[in-house]
Amino acid sequence: QVQLVESGGGLVQPGGSLTLSCAVSGGVISPATVGWYRQVPGKEREWVASSGAYGRRMYADSVKGRFTISRDNAKNTVSLQMNTLKPEDTAIYYCYYKHHADYWGKGTLVTVSS
Repeated sequence: QVQLVESGGGLVQPGGSLTLSCAVSGGVISPATVGWYRQVPGKEREWVASSGAYGRRMYADSVKGRFTISRDNAKNTVSLQMNTLKPEDTAIYYCYYKHHADYWGKGTLVTVSS
């Protein structure tokens, strides 16, 4: 069973930066698509970024130029570097792993507020 554990969330001021990490166990990430979604309570889950098995990285328009997704296949981890954060980035961020099936972490809360 693939398990994902996110970390790195917290409170940050507008314009600040934060890095989220996702540790994956029970499966190797090298052949998988991994990425991040986010969700504000009461709203639909929104795709944020993804990293394909062959290195292709994609971003939602709302975060393009501010967020960077990376993967470390040797450590089986996925990261999301978030810069120039805005209050509208406030959400629970979920890591996902897609290879034959979809797996999700439990999420980490990011709050952008002064």
